[in-house]
Amino acid sequence: MFYVILVSHGEFAPGLHTAVKMIAGDRENVLSVSLKDGMDADTYAAAFTKLSAKITLEDRIVLLADIIGGSPLTTAMNVLASQGLLPVTQAFGGMNLPMALTVVLSGEAFDPSVCKGTVLAEAKDAIQEFELVTDEDEDDI
Repeated sequence: MFYVILVSHGEFAPGLHTAVKMIAGDRENVLSVSLKDGMDADTYAAAFTKLSAKITLEDRIVLLADIIGGSPLTTAMNVLASQGLLPVTQAFGGMNLPMALTVVLSGEAFDPSVCKGTVLAEAKDAIQEFELVTDEDEDDI
């Protein structure tokens, strides 16, 4: 199976997971867990271990995190290493909704060799300034 796991500080990962469900539907292969305010690293590691317990080396994982180097990502990677799952894992920081949707909607067919380029391009392309055009602006054209 192809798993997409969202991890973050606070409620970002569960909130993003909810947004993904609204757009892409509820999918059993999309999982999320977060390091909540006041939670210690061992409790978070236990929650991630429970979340990832059914994943095997026959599966693939794309792990999306809020920031590179943050405790949610580094702890998740340590747990995956202890489970022997790093060879089937690709991890990215700076997750956003377009990035998550690209991965989720691509599913099993998402080629690991193009995953990095596609995911990073989608995340970067999603960051744009929204320019509001008013009636006044249209009169100037």
